Amino acid sequence: MKQVEIHHITHLPPQILALEKEAVKEGFRFLTRLISEWHSGANHFDAPGECLIAAYFNQQLIAIGGLSVDPYVETNTARLRRVYVAASSRGQHVGETLIKALVAHATLRFRSVRLFTDTPEGDAFYLHCGFMRTEDAHATHIMLLGDT
Repeated sequence: MKQVEIHHITHLPPQILALEKEAVKEGFRFLTRLISEWHSGANHFDAPGECLIAAYFNQQLIAIGGLSVDPYVETNTARLRRVYVAASSRGQHVGETLIKALVAHATLRFRSVRLFTDTPEGDAFYLHCGFMRTEDAHATHIMLLGDT
């Protein structure tokens, strides 16, 4: 397993552009949306309970993910957003480490975490991380936190 450093970040690291380029080549546009929303001010992951977390290996950005208030649920629910792990770091527990950090942060304020994925790989990954499938128009997976 790589020795990964996890950091809560308040600014997008310049290396996000290389990660975005890789994601786009794989057909994923959500890092492009992350960058666009960040620069427009639409989302800085800075509302109460929210965060943006980056994973580094040898000072290189290898993964990123955010936690925001879920806009589709009325109370106490977080949404996992914009999670991406560089292809070269997959299968080395980087994604799990990132998700654990995001969920640990969520437990400070929220009672559940939801997300949406549209790939079989994402489905398998989130199930492995402890999420359950859910039948909802706005979420594919959910994790209940604490004693809910």
